[in-house]
Amino acid sequence: MAGRLYGVGVGPGDPSLVTVRAAELIGKADVIAYHCARHGRSHARAIAERYMTGSQIEERLMYPVTVETTDRPGGYRGALDDFYQEASERLAAHLDAGRTVVVLAEGDPLFYGSYQHMHKRLAHRYPAEVVPGVTSISAAAARLGTPLVEAEEILTVIPGTLPEEELTARLAATDSAVVMKLGRTFPTVRRALERAGRLDEARYVERATMDGERTGRLAEIDADGVPYFSVAVLPSRVAALDSAGRPFEALADRQSELPDGEAETGEVVVVGTGPAGPLWLTPEARGALANATDLVGYTTYLDRVPVRAGQVRHGSDNKVEGVRAEFALELARRGRRVAVVSSGDPGVFAMATAVLEAACEEPYRDVPVRVLPGMTAAHAAASRAGAPLGHDYAVISLSDRLKPWEVIARRLRAAAEADLVLALYNPGSKSRTTQVGSARDLLLEYRDPATPVVMARDVGGPTERVRTVALAELDPAEVDMRTLLLIGSTQTRWVRRGADREVVWTPRRYPED
Repeated sequence: MAGRLYGVGVGPGDPSLVTVRAAELIGKADVIAYHCARHGRSHARAIAERYMTGSQIEERLMYPVTVETTDRPGGYRGALDDFYQEASERLAAHLDAGRTVVVLAEGDPLFYGSYQHMHKRLAHRYPAEVVPGVTSISAAAARLGTPLVEAEEILTVIPGTLPEEELTARLAATDSAVVMKLGRTFPTVRRALERAGRLDEARYVERATMDGERTGRLAEIDADGVPYFSVAVLPSRVAALDSAGRPFEALADRQSELPDGEAETGEVVVVGTGPAGPLWLTPEARGALANATDLVGYTTYLDRVPVRAGQVRHGSDNKVEGVRAEFALELARRGRRVAVVSSGDPGVFAMATAVLEAACEEPYRDVPVRVLPGMTAAHAAASRAGAPLGHDYAVISLSDRLKPWEVIARRLRAAAEADLVLALYNPGSKSRTTQVGSARDLLLEYRDPATPVVMARDVGGPTERVRTVALAELDPAEVDMRTLLLIGSTQTRWVRRGADREVVWTPRRYPED
């Protein structure tokens, strides 16, 4: 009969953290296999040695390359694929002979473990079992003595070998994180943490539970000599709260300790959350929302942002943009990190203008202000319909609350004469019921009655409805404040594809005549 294959996790380094099941299997195995670099030493074997009998067959699976280049066909990946195939066949020979084979794996066998490459090649051919082990992540958290995640926080595990831009985006978007595989990647990881605004939170753990263990603040670690067996940790933010629910290291907590007139200034970040929900949120915006001590915004938009312990939420009505902007800037003057929440893109008929208008006046000129872009409603609606914005287009708000209707009509007429596709924001509300009809009648002077009009309501939300009608059939009664209108040019096409699928698109090429 064929033997049995075991992938056995031996934990992060301390032999006493080997599980009872793992120790039993190591002691009973006919064959002990382990991976190693060309120096021949194996951390996994060193951990498991006390549980081995000394009379077992040992299979040392030595990598042909680790981080260096190779001229082998297929390059680095090709060399490793050949190695894994050769190694699995060596183990298969023992299994065919009826021997029990234990493949040792540092940490957990299926968590960045070399064993998984043997499992994929052998588990469908022989009886196989995976014995989990304590990961380096758990060991690092234990050595730091701080929770990784609490309540609804999200933990992201990231290989440090990712490109710096990708590292930065992932670190900015998550609550807690562990970055694996440091070593030569440490400078890149450090830069990514700094760019993501997370360096002050980051902790460093080297050789957790092994000889030579070291922990500390990552910002204070010298890049020279950082080994592969080290991780960067962004621990739980919830766990770092004091009894009053405030972050221990929050900028605002230090204000009372400073003399009068020397209080530190926080910042205001105007965040675009997209038209609806977390799927439309950029990693940069997600990180800014997580880092804020205070959230300021229209209550409906604030409700889309997850509640986080320690944050203060300041909701208000939709028609007090100027008051909301000054309130956010005043909080920042007191040292708070303020995120002003704006639907869609904050620079498109939204809060960025209101905040900057106030920030350019005294006493707020020295308050740092950043604007983070978001998916705007026009682009979201266009994607649902097809590609109506495929050529030149104009964006116009039909709201006459802040500008006269005569100005709106003049701009509509100019855009129509230029044969631009139109994206019409704020088309109607309970108090504004005539604008859509007036705009339709004006545009019919320049456009064919059959011109396609995309009516997009609550795009990305639970009541999303997107449909296309002819311009002459546009009914103002079906349009409200949550609706966006995309009105085609003379070149825009409205095509039926299949039984019930319609698409609207505007050609990129405009006819010369």
